[in-house]
Amino acid sequence: MDDNTKKELQSAVFERLVNHLRKRKDVQNIDIMNLAGFCRNCLSKWYIEEAGKKGISISDPDAREHIYGMPYSEWKEKYQK
Repeated sequence: MDDNTKKELQSAVFERLVNHLRKRKDVQNIDIMNLAGFCRNCLSKWYIEEAGKKGISISDPDAREHIYGMPYSEWKEKYQK
């Protein structure tokens, strides 16, 4: 498999994971963190870090909105227990 195809597949899997987490609003970050050692907020931080490696600046609120599918404050108000 060439590198470009590998990156396309990894990107698709990442988007699928993000979409899955967006649909599973019933699953709290603490639950994910306890079981898997990462959560939605970790994903947003990793997103910022990887953007930084490419010289791209992304704010924390923008990264969280990408992961949560809405502003974090809105998600927190609606779904955080």
